[in-house]
Amino acid sequence: MLLAIDFGISNTDIAVSDRNQISFYTLTSQSSVISLNDIKKILKKINVERSSIKVIGVTGGKSSDLEESLDGIKIKKINEIEAIGLGAKKLYGIKDEPTLIVSAGTGTACVQVQGDDFNHLGGIAVGGGMLEGLGSLLLKNSKGFEINELGVNGSRNELDLLLGDVVNKIGNLSPELTAVNFGQVTNTPSISSEDTAAALCNMIGEVIGTVAYLNALLIGSKKACFIGRTSCLSGVINGINDRIELAGIEGKYNENREFGNAIGVLERITKQM
Repeated sequence: MLLAIDFGISNTDIAVSDRNQISFYTLTSQSSVISLNDIKKILKKINVERSSIKVIGVTGGKSSDLEESLDGIKIKKINEIEAIGLGAKKLYGIKDEPTLIVSAGTGTACVQVQGDDFNHLGGIAVGGGMLEGLGSLLLKNSKGFEINELGVNGSRNELDLLLGDVVNKIGNLSPELTAVNFGQVTNTPSISSEDTAAALCNMIGEVIGTVAYLNALLIGSKKACFIGRTSCLSGVINGINDRIELAGIEGKYNENREFGNAIGVLERITKQM
């Protein structure tokens, strides 16, 4: 049995490979300081016996500070950029063409994958953490999934200024595109939680989408492959697609992408066996 752990800021994701079957688990991250005792607690929560594990692979957070073994089980420390790249290659079947990977979690990172080379293009502090932080301030709700579900029943049109509201025409841009996020708030007397959530999710998606298409154009990629839990929120996805489609970039959203880093760790430790 092989165990892969991705210590994220908000969530700790686990992938377990046993007899060619992979199981996934996610737990709320408890602390930025990671110890062997944390791994023991994880094993207890997911009901995995230490005696059945051959190798533990870790990435994310400060996992590189961990000891080299746990009760004789070797701990392999995988660089997070490598984990992102390997996980995306497995999820999306990427070969040798230059491809943009967008890791949308608590924050957002962009990585170029080409063959076996992984290049960190940069990142932004906008992601699920910002969504939940602003959700807590504006909606008294800090759960991204619940904010997204609230937004499904709302509309951002009463809060955002759209291009069609402020100009007649700009090239071939749709009048439904956002000109100013939350640009109508000061003139809107009554704002529902549903509309606020819709506008918030859309704004997060538009920022991620803008960074994604700029990096895709930079490396000559016609697609952006997403991993990370924030890329699983429908309101955020809509905002991303509205932006990347402006540049002719196709967004890819494969199943289990929220476990992309853990999958990448599994790939590395499997190859090293």
